[in-house]
Amino acid sequence: MSRLQQQNNFRYPLIEASGSPRELGRQHGEQARLKIAGFVGWMCESFKLTEQELARRARTFKPLLTRHCAELLDEIAGLAEGAGIKLEAAMACQLRGELIGHSAEACTTFVLGSDVTANDEVLIGQTSDMSDEMRDFAYVLHLHPDDRPEVIMWTFGGMLGYHGLNEHGVAHFANSLGGGPRWQPGLSHYPLKRQILEQQNLGEVRNLMRGYPVCSSGNYVLCDGAGSILDVELTADGPAEITAGDDGFIAHSNHFLCGPHACPDNDAVSLPDSFPRLDRMRSLISQQAGSHTLRTVKSILADHDGHPVSICRHPHDGAGDAILPNSGRTVAAIIAEPNQGKFHIASGNPCETPFIEYRLSRLA
Repeated sequence: MSRLQQQNNFRYPLIEASGSPRELGRQHGEQARLKIAGFVGWMCESFKLTEQELARRARTFKPLLTRHCAELLDEIAGLAEGAGIKLEAAMACQLRGELIGHSAEACTTFVLGSDVTANDEVLIGQTSDMSDEMRDFAYVLHLHPDDRPEVIMWTFGGMLGYHGLNEHGVAHFANSLGGGPRWQPGLSHYPLKRQILEQQNLGEVRNLMRGYPVCSSGNYVLCDGAGSILDVELTADGPAEITAGDDGFIAHSNHFLCGPHACPDNDAVSLPDSFPRLDRMRSLISQQAGSHTLRTVKSILADHDGHPVSICRHPHDGAGDAILPNSGRTVAAIIAEPNQGKFHIASGNPCETPFIEYRLSRLA
């Protein structure tokens, strides 16, 4: 079998869990045990930390986790039980690069309002670009909580919050950002990403983000079941919002668009290809405004203008970058149809890998 055939046959495994927070975590941990153990080992190796040092650093975040997302701590405890790891290691999975003040992702996100699509429904999603080895730890997580919204997300290594969609049509996707306010004590974005998927509309999401202290900068494209769309650049200084305006859509990549952070100093430390990727994404969306469907968006996410550092990103022989090494690639392309409860994932470069459809079992 050729390498391309192997890529075409690859798909992320599906993990489903239901019940109380503790039970959600336990079932998740049992099914993803090997991937979680691999991810914890990867963090130790990549961050040059012993397991004891990883645990010590994770413990320092517990007071803030307790204050801002206490409801997730039971699920984290269940995750540790199911995966057979220590509680601190399960906490570390929710913190990732914030354990050392580091991020390594380069993604292109979008949200299309109803005026831009052919069927008057919102389409939202992204490419997720990172080191190829992260594919080993990734999977689709479908949660059926007893007393919280049903959720589908793409995640990895025991992370309880990542790119996803809930039964109320609330969906979010994200980009890293170059520069911005300096790292400061706070929380990682991942518990927030889970909490976003427990909200019923963008009004609740806005309120949540205003009170959430993050260590570093990140961008969110967002929508809800009422058809509202929004982009938020969230930094340690707080959130800044971008609305769709007359275009009817929002696209983002890996540099700031909101003042005062959209400035030459931050541009200089952003991924150089972030700027042409965003221009290309905007151009492709504008060319078919009013007629976009799932098919047209799949085509956009497979675009190779600027190859290999294109919307569909591939490894290359050129110089690496402080944000993403030259081995970085699109490890997932994701599109959500919030009004239909559908979540589509290509398990790698979408030019090589078909999209697989997942569905929520209930819609609010």
